[in-house]
Amino acid sequence: MAFFIKQNDTSPAFKATLKDGLDAAVDLTGASIRFHMRPTGDTTAKVDATAVIEDADNGVVYYNWVAADTDTIGSYEAEFEVTFTGGEIETFPNNRFVEVEITDDIA
Repeated sequence: MAFFIKQNDTSPAFKATLKDGLDAAVDLTGASIRFHMRPTGDTTAKVDATAVIEDADNGVVYYNWVAADTDTIGSYEAEFEVTFTGGEIETFPNNRFVEVEITDDIA
């Protein structure tokens, strides 16, 4: 899966449905969530911020960009980190990263 956004844009939000290994939506009731993004091949996060749970029962989450998130064109890796009510932490997707491409704009 890849997500494309133009440099300096803050819309659309990055939206995802978090699923387990059986491809079933994860119940996020009571959980908290963070969005992480880093340049591909780098170890330093460009974004480490709170994300929003839109539909807890169906695992739907989103992240609202701020201008600093998309100010640099390039390829990025992204993930959502969930902390469940019991303190367990799970990252989605857990077998890869979501590709984010920030492309240049004309003006």
